[in-house]
Amino acid sequence: MTAPSAPEPLVAGIDSLVGTSAQLVHRVTEQDAATNWGNDLPVLATPVLLWLSEIAAMKVLETAVPEGDMTVGLAHDSAHLAPTPVGDDVTVSATLTRADDRKLTFDVEARDSHGSVLRGRHTRALIDRKRFTDKLSRRTA
Repeated sequence: MTAPSAPEPLVAGIDSLVGTSAQLVHRVTEQDAATNWGNDLPVLATPVLLWLSEIAAMKVLETAVPEGDMTVGLAHDSAHLAPTPVGDDVTVSATLTRADDRKLTFDVEARDSHGSVLRGRHTRALIDRKRFTDKLSRRTA
């Protein structure tokens, strides 16, 4: 029996991004509405808001992820605090708060024209793109 391998060390430079933030502004459209997710209200759907927080987190890392690597979402622990109507803008921000081995933790938040609509944490993993796509190929064969 062989011992499990240790996690690969964090890629040099990403740990220096701890404390770095990125944001995006998104106008809520009918395509983003909860009416497309089994709800009858024209408000920003929670899955779309979570995805926007992932995009903000990826923006923090966009220049630091080495060629051949990529990040994937691991977890969300966020609260959707208030509805954002279709037509309003939502500003989503992510701040890298921790980088352990290849696991990256972000504080995420979002605001619309009325106030806070999301607060929480998002975790991503820095992974080898080829290993991931090879695994995907085996699962879809």
